[in-house]
Amino acid sequence: MTPTPSQTIGPFFGFALPFADDATAVPSGSTDTLRIEGQVLDGAGDPMPDALLEISENEQFARCRTDAEGAFHFIVHKPDEAFFNVTVFARGLLRHLNTRMYLPGQEDAVLSSVDPKRRHTLVAQLEGESLRFDVRLQGPDETVFFAID
Repeated sequence: MTPTPSQTIGPFFGFALPFADDATAVPSGSTDTLRIEGQVLDGAGDPMPDALLEISENEQFARCRTDAEGAFHFIVHKPDEAFFNVTVFARGLLRHLNTRMYLPGQEDAVLSSVDPKRRHTLVAQLEGESLRFDVRLQGPDETVFFAID
């Protein structure tokens, strides 16, 4: 059997799934919006320049590929819930990863069930007018990921 690219060094999501205004989940000129910025980092803390993230909450959906510095951004409405669902696609992953991004000061039963020493990996930080949320794929501050059936 011949290995597919996802079994060798791929898949390569960054160039394969773009769409117009992919990082914006709200119409231009909308009020009550949030800008979310962050980086995807590997186990050594190096940026992942070819990852793709999707963020969703109720009717909102946005997708952003990372740049050369592993950076991404989204423009969204403030969520009805305490969190956004985040899906990560990256080189070397045979399956996507699922996590949550909680707003500062928000909590629910799922976040409460996470080890207190690791909860910070799921909570965005306020930086000026934006939220900062980094995704660490491995290492001591690895983001908490969830198995979704």
